[in-house]
Amino acid sequence: MSDVIVEREGDLTTSHTSGRMTGRIEVVRVSGRRKWTVEQKLEILRDAFGPGGSVREAIELHEVSSGLLYTWRRQAVAGTLDGLVKPALPSFAEACVGEPPMLPSSSSPSGGMIGIELPSGIKLSVDGSVDAEVLARVLSVLPR
Repeated sequence: MSDVIVEREGDLTTSHTSGRMTGRIEVVRVSGRRKWTVEQKLEILRDAFGPGGSVREAIELHEVSSGLLYTWRRQAVAGTLDGLVKPALPSFAEACVGEPPMLPSSSSPSGGMIGIELPSGIKLSVDGSVDAEVLARVLSVLPR
């Protein structure tokens, strides 16, 4: 927040403690949110993170907080610096309908269960005798 100091002429008061005349000073606070254009944000980010840049110098020069600066950097990396969140596009997996697979007989020994947990948090449990090609196709369409 910026302070603007305005001194008015002829507006003199007497101090109770010193008995001398002093000028009246009025402090006007500039408030409200500032609106930054994408170009201004990019310029500030270049000042902070570009070659020879300094975060401290950029926040002092442009009077922004370090938290806002790092938020803008995260948004710039994600491609959302303009403030518009782009909706995620749906993705579809190709499905082929064919003959049902031959199921193993109940007398054949099961290979056990395999648990798979992806970095995205999706968990799968498959039978140990799962077709590797089918499993690979399923895993290829899941978000990582």
